[in-house]
Amino acid sequence: MRAIDLNCDMGEAFGAWTMGDDAAMLDIVSSANIACGFHGGDPSVMHRTLTLARQKGVRPGAHPGFLDLYGFGRREIRGESMDDIEKQIIYQIGAMRGMAAVVGVPLQHVKPHGTLNTMANEDPVLADTIARALKACAPDLIFMVMPGMETEKAGERHGLRLAREIFADRAYAETGNLVSRRIAGSVIHDADLAADRVLRMLEAGALETLSGARIPVAIDTVCVHGDTPGAVQMAARLRARLEAAGIAVSPLAPL
Repeated sequence: MRAIDLNCDMGEAFGAWTMGDDAAMLDIVSSANIACGFHGGDPSVMHRTLTLARQKGVRPGAHPGFLDLYGFGRREIRGESMDDIEKQIIYQIGAMRGMAAVVGVPLQHVKPHGTLNTMANEDPVLADTIARALKACAPDLIFMVMPGMETEKAGERHGLRLAREIFADRAYAETGNLVSRRIAGSVIHDADLAADRVLRMLEAGALETLSGARIPVAIDTVCVHGDTPGAVQMAARLRARLEAAGIAVSPLAPL
């Protein structure tokens, strides 16, 4: 049976502010991208999410982003030196790795969050900075990247293990990058529409853009965003549709 990883961004609550239903999502997905405190999350949330992931057999990863709690890591941060960004990513991965060691669960991967990721997809210098940070502090972890983008190329240059990701709930531009959230239709809310699209992309081995064009890519994992309204229902529907099509859901690496 063919297998695919199903991942979700989570652990993004902060203090008294809640975000998403992580406990329910962890019953569905096989990998969890857990916020490291910069765009969301805090030490208690990190510990709680890692503990739930361990209990449910879900493989956790670090989800570092821009230092942007106010904007949830979805604002473009300009003017930071690449050296500062590199150290910020190392800091976040280190924090998540330390907390995971306390919980007793190994990290599986690193996935850049939000606008840090989408900017790096088109900026080879930023992409190289992220890959260099991962190579420096956690070269054993899988680098989750968008296929065909600068992040994938940077990961290959640094000899990192890669997992190429597509998104169930986001539309693609003709470049292969995500359509800006400021544009209508950039976020997909219909669970069956999202599942249909994912199955087409897996069958074709290609991204499907807003225009209907296809961009051939390798695909290792599928993401559903945990903060999207109806995210749990979408993930559950997607998993059911994958399994009905003979595609097992399993993590990128065994526990």
